[in-house]
Amino acid sequence: MNPAATLSRVSTNPYRLPRDVLPSHYDLRLIPDLGAGTFAGRVRVSAVAVEAAQQVFLNAVDLTITAASVNGMSCGWSVDAQTERLTLDSRVAPGSVEVEIEFEGRFNDQLVGFYLSRFELADGAPGVLATTQFEATHARKCFPCWDEPDFKASFGIELVVQEGHDAIANSAETERRTQADGTVLVRFAPTMVMSTYLVAFVVGPLEMTEPVDVNGTPLRIVHVPGKSHLTGFALESGAFALDYFAAYFDVTYPGDKVDLVAIPDFAFGAMENLGCITFRETLLLVDPNQSTQPELQRVADVIHHELAHMWFGNLVTMKWWNGLWLNEAFATFMEMKCTDAFRPLWQRWVDFGISRSEAFDVDSLASTRPIEFEVISPADAEGMFDALTYEKGAAVVRMLEQHLGEESFQAGIRRYMQHHAYGNAETTDLWDAIESETGAPVRRMMDSWIFQGGYPLVSVGLASDGRSVTFTQERFGFVGGDVREPREWVAPLRFRWKPAAPDGGVRTQKILIDGPAVTVHLDEAADWLVANAEGAGFLRVAYPADVLERLAEVAIDELLPSERYALVDDAWAAVLADRMTAASFLSLVETMSVDDDRSVWQRLITGLTSLDRLLDGAPRESFQSVVHDVVAPALAGIGLTPLPIDDDRTRQLRGDLIRALGVLAADREIQEEAQRTVAEGRRNPELVETSVLAAALAVASAMGDAADFDDFLASSRSATTPQEEIRYLMALADFPDFDLVSRLFPLILAGEVRSQNAPYWLGRALTNRACGADVWRFVTDHWEVLNELFPSSSIVRMVTGVATLTDPEQVSLVQSFFDEHPVAQGATTLAQILERQRVGASLRGRERRRFSGLFE
Repeated sequence: MNPAATLSRVSTNPYRLPRDVLPSHYDLRLIPDLGAGTFAGRVRVSAVAVEAAQQVFLNAVDLTITAASVNGMSCGWSVDAQTERLTLDSRVAPGSVEVEIEFEGRFNDQLVGFYLSRFELADGAPGVLATTQFEATHARKCFPCWDEPDFKASFGIELVVQEGHDAIANSAETERRTQADGTVLVRFAPTMVMSTYLVAFVVGPLEMTEPVDVNGTPLRIVHVPGKSHLTGFALESGAFALDYFAAYFDVTYPGDKVDLVAIPDFAFGAMENLGCITFRETLLLVDPNQSTQPELQRVADVIHHELAHMWFGNLVTMKWWNGLWLNEAFATFMEMKCTDAFRPLWQRWVDFGISRSEAFDVDSLASTRPIEFEVISPADAEGMFDALTYEKGAAVVRMLEQHLGEESFQAGIRRYMQHHAYGNAETTDLWDAIESETGAPVRRMMDSWIFQGGYPLVSVGLASDGRSVTFTQERFGFVGGDVREPREWVAPLRFRWKPAAPDGGVRTQKILIDGPAVTVHLDEAADWLVANAEGAGFLRVAYPADVLERLAEVAIDELLPSERYALVDDAWAAVLADRMTAASFLSLVETMSVDDDRSVWQRLITGLTSLDRLLDGAPRESFQSVVHDVVAPALAGIGLTPLPIDDDRTRQLRGDLIRALGVLAADREIQEEAQRTVAEGRRNPELVETSVLAAALAVASAMGDAADFDDFLASSRSATTPQEEIRYLMALADFPDFDLVSRLFPLILAGEVRSQNAPYWLGRALTNRACGADVWRFVTDHWEVLNELFPSSSIVRMVTGVATLTDPEQVSLVQSFFDEHPVAQGATTLAQILERQRVGASLRGRERRRFSGLFE
């Protein structure tokens, strides 16, 4: 793929490099000094000038250039910090060009570029790693390069490390020798052609598992010393995924090895660097016997997501960051397909409803954005990593697959992969490949979903004789936000219905809503009809009262779990859109409380939690009794005590119900049992079923005192697994006393809580019903300090919790604060958070008194 063909050779965007000189291969040598916090390096780049150029332009920032030459001739240079552009003052003629640059730098302290990660060894001594995080535009912080996705090149990497340190990179090690000064030179095989954001290396004290051979590819887990006992699940999951994806895409893995690397400090969840995939420890290292089902599933999901990227993202890469959604959405879609095949009993597609709801919540706002939009600067690229890119993107891909059929869809994906391998592509290239295989109007259909924000509400009109149904679409939105433009979609819809005749079987039909409405004639009268079969469409459904009532009656016997989940999810969205009252939603919850599916119960409990926030005082106490009557029978049905025959989802449902009874219903017996469980879990965690222990922690923290807080903090520090550490740490945000919650503030400011975790802890503390407003004051009082301490990508995530501060005075304070303190790298996400806060305030304003009246 020739980048010169994808952009004019002189771009009007100051953040884009011209296309007159194109790199083909980098030889990169780095000499990191972990003790001094510095590194030095040299990069030699083989390139081609497609036309004569007066200067050579690369990207570089936060580096000190010490020497530069072009075609063996020394030259001058300059760096523009604003555009992060390095200019070499050398003319080049068309043809081969050799660029050599020597440079120095300091390790980054924001967990991007080349940075240090610190940890504690088994003997208590401090340990340190040097590691990388280059996506989206941070390779330029480590070495001068053409740091844009379509400048693909191969990389030969050499690392000079101190004796006793290990080093890994994207490809297999080919040489290791001790030099005269006692340092060790480690050389790695040339990589395939790839984008700079995928380059990676890690240096320091490391341990590796023995490699597992997966169709000729060696797979290892790499970690800091002393954690090899936590690698078995990741090896199993990774091996399964490598085999699964090679078969699905019909393309062998494109690298020469795969290392899955656990990093103690990591700003994101994981990063798909070719052959050297980096992870947060909690998303790779796990003890299945001491983890909940969601924790295990999260590990599998992330491993599968990153390995899917080896094909979709690394082998075939977007041309520019506006196409990031395609990388991430498809990897999210494939992660769920893979996890569903890896552990079918987890019912991954049913569980997807939860994360899809997060995307719905954002996309119901006027401040939503198209999945694909214009990206100009590095800050714009950083703002792409959100629920719309991942979850909405994956949902519309899933919708397309279900509409076309899995085999036809897969054939289109294989065509796309084979045609664009080792190159770059745009969104339309994928649609055209699928359209060529299926003959369906894929590009026209999907353009309506990708290039405009929002989604449709499909209203169902069932004729009085049950013999025809009309589906009408309009843009859905919450009340209380900003004004939304009306829109339409080319919407694929699958619906299921059952004839009224006693022996009629359930039927499934699919249509394309291409316009305001479409009417379908049924060959028999329908007893019931559920639109959006299996919840596969990214749309909400509005039913007439009689149709909804009938669906609720037959739900447990006739509807699939994903359909029952959607029924509840759509109903709560209707409350936020002022299409349903809170009282009516509560009635639906009571009707649906006979359900036995974990995902359905998650949505029921989330709805009850939202209702609870509308109440105070005596009405809230009365509501707690209602919650008890809804939840207690479900827990009695599966039992408080785990049984050997329980599957993973049943065990986790038990934990969900315990948490709801102890926190929302304030059931004193459950609270006392939770305290006993936590005490036993701290003494002998192996004797307490982990999902019950995690639920007990949530209950105990919601009523905890100073002694409990100290115990939880100590348990977080002494945890034996990453999941246990996070469990106790996050529970500290839920204590009802601000004097206790605020004890963590000085630890955060002193850096004693990892900067990868602290923003998320604060975000959770902001949702604390008892003291969220006080936490907000801390955040505003220390805004500048927190921005210096935390990775820039985490700042907007830190403030997500303000959406729950819906008192009018709080809304005014929050909105005014951000008028004066913009978050440039998350401007769109911040606007969505603030609109979501106004939506919550609107709900509070119209429902608080009315709903409270039910319990007076």
